[in-house]
Amino acid sequence: MDIALLSVSLNVHSTRRIAEEAEKLGHYVELIDHTKCSVKLGDGKPKIFLGEEDVTNEFDAIIPRIGTKVTRHGAAIVKQFEMNGVFSTARSLGITRARNKVRTLQIMARKGIPIPETLFSINPDNIGEQIRILGGAPVIIKIQEGTQGMGVILAESKKSAKSIIDTFYKMDTSILLQRYVEEANGEDIRIIVVGNKVVASMKRTSEIDEFRSNVHRGGNTEAVEITHREKFIALNATKYLGLGVSGVDLMRSKNGPVLLEVNASPGLKGIEGATGVNVAKHIIQFVEKNAYRRRK
Repeated sequence: MDIALLSVSLNVHSTRRIAEEAEKLGHYVELIDHTKCSVKLGDGKPKIFLGEEDVTNEFDAIIPRIGTKVTRHGAAIVKQFEMNGVFSTARSLGITRARNKVRTLQIMARKGIPIPETLFSINPDNIGEQIRILGGAPVIIKIQEGTQGMGVILAESKKSAKSIIDTFYKMDTSILLQRYVEEANGEDIRIIVVGNKVVASMKRTSEIDEFRSNVHRGGNTEAVEITHREKFIALNATKYLGLGVSGVDLMRSKNGPVLLEVNASPGLKGIEGATGVNVAKHIIQFVEKNAYRRRK
């Protein structure tokens, strides 16, 4: 098959790994920088251009690896490929839903997926009440569209929480507040879902004096066996967002696992290194099962 990798560079580890596995399995793979793509509408059938090159009908499948800063444009490019009948490992709507933490949690709450106690507001006049609604400090403060642990702050006192929240409100930055799950002890679980199957899972543990367990924040990783309940949450969260490939983050609370967020473009370096699972190969095999050749 001819596969397009929607990413800004092959220097990105996960993008390179996917390209390597596609080539090993005999497919043609091409990097398509979605930030340099344009869509032309009107005057006949819509067309997708990379620079001046028409790539509308060049690919049997696309694998989106859309960065945070260009989510809207990237998702629009994915949508156009979808409308032209090209298989995508992530639906455009799923990408935009997963990128917004509040939207993800709203969907999960409606579907009965357990999540941490969460509050979002834009009212700067009742910050104290907002903190009290969550049971008081400490609280976690998250930027709604942060990634890799960036934009996640632990406010250990009411005074510091009010100061941080007030600053974000004044900067017109969308945030959410969550109850701090102390018993998780700086650990979370990353589960990779491909299609309707969990292919790998790892436990991430934060460094000393760092509550965030993300690999990009220096967290330690190791393979972990997940429970039936955790598998159920990961598979259904992926399905509810409309994703074919996802990285689902869970935390083990005293009341059971709770979903933190879902990543539509999960990194592969940490999970492959920790588990020894060839996740990139699973992604290509998923494409093989679901895409078809569009051109003779």
